[in-house]
Amino acid sequence: MDETKKLADFAAAIAYDELPAAVVEKAKHCLLDFFANIYGSLQIEEVARVVASVRAQGGPETATVLGAGFATGVQPAAFLNGVLAEALEAQDGLRFGGNHPGVAVIPAALALGEQRRLDGKRLIEAIVAGYEVAGRVAAAIHPHHTLSGFLPTGTCGAFAAAAAAAKMLGQDTARTLQSLGIAGYLAPLSMAEHLMGGFTAKILQGGQAAGAGLMAADLAGAGLTGAPYVLEGSHLNGGFTQITTKNNANLERITQGLGAAYSISDIYFKPYTACRHTHGSAQAALALSHEHSIAPGDIAAVDVYTYMIAAIAVGKGVEKNSSFVAAQFSIPYVVAACLIDGDMGPLQFRRERIADEAILGLAKKVTVHADSELSERYPAQTASRVEIKLADGRTLTRQVDEPKGDPRDPMTAADLEAKLQRFAPADKKNGTAEIAALTLALEQIDDLRRLTSII
Repeated sequence: MDETKKLADFAAAIAYDELPAAVVEKAKHCLLDFFANIYGSLQIEEVARVVASVRAQGGPETATVLGAGFATGVQPAAFLNGVLAEALEAQDGLRFGGNHPGVAVIPAALALGEQRRLDGKRLIEAIVAGYEVAGRVAAAIHPHHTLSGFLPTGTCGAFAAAAAAAKMLGQDTARTLQSLGIAGYLAPLSMAEHLMGGFTAKILQGGQAAGAGLMAADLAGAGLTGAPYVLEGSHLNGGFTQITTKNNANLERITQGLGAAYSISDIYFKPYTACRHTHGSAQAALALSHEHSIAPGDIAAVDVYTYMIAAIAVGKGVEKNSSFVAAQFSIPYVVAACLIDGDMGPLQFRRERIADEAILGLAKKVTVHADSELSERYPAQTASRVEIKLADGRTLTRQVDEPKGDPRDPMTAADLEAKLQRFAPADKKNGTAEIAALTLALEQIDDLRRLTSII
């Protein structure tokens, strides 16, 4: 029962020169995707309010709030960059843990790297360390953690951000272990009620996790101590995995294959700005729309068959006054918007689109079914089937077993650069090629301010 220590040992020992080339490339791709999502979220009204609120609190100008045109303290910068990365719902993720590591790991590491003028190789090490912790902890508690009412992006993200921050700070194994222990005490609750209810506070979870992890590593460096068995717990049943899964965790997943297989290799990227559980349905609907030029008025009904977790989490519809968060987590809305707009990006989650009568009307014709056969495939596959019944009696069908962005159907560096260009505000589109070039040559950067200064 020393899972926390083994994870700390591994994270502290990560060295750039010993990482597989494919892992290094994946870390750079994660960073490029992170920047794309930052840009896309700048146009969300609620995000602007959060940024303005935190900015008004003041602070030293030591770390950049990416894309926002100002710098602030390391802690608030990490928080805001986590919010920006999370809000658009186009962030990277792990299907084996149901979590999104990048929104916590990268903001914490990048803020420290900028403040301390560290190099790109150190950032790569920190990203790999953070994603390793995020993936393994989340896999150990999935799906019982979510079914117990928690969102692993925030909860597990605090441990991941702590590992990344510890790496940026050059902490040894003993100090990294303390950082993880303190992170368990500071980790946000990240209640699933906020997501399921469509409440916009949900966008804060990445920032909360980034800030908690950064603070944990900083406090460990100052000499504070945390439980060295914070993940597995003790006879008191107070460990993270015990508390948040009703003792249904699979602890062996934390260390299984540690050092032989990297969690970051399993990361998927999102081509669409909605919950990953909607992506199979979105991809199928878009394919049918483009192939058959379907007029919305010709659609009598739409049936979506998917796995149980997806049906539970994102099977509900939306109303005219629903938030953009509610729409991001609604298969009926996503499918209807795909069929009417022929697209699924930031524009589909503006207020006027969510309130559009045509989309809402079609969404009411969408019925989501939990399919037993597709449920058995999860999480190895996140499959969905869309059946569109037309007024003339025809039925159009498309099934997607592995949505685009999965490592088995990956988004390439070129795809991610196109995503950055697509999501960038008009006044920032001319700079996306330079951002992509620097990011993909991250190991050559001797001062991370070279990168943060152009975003």
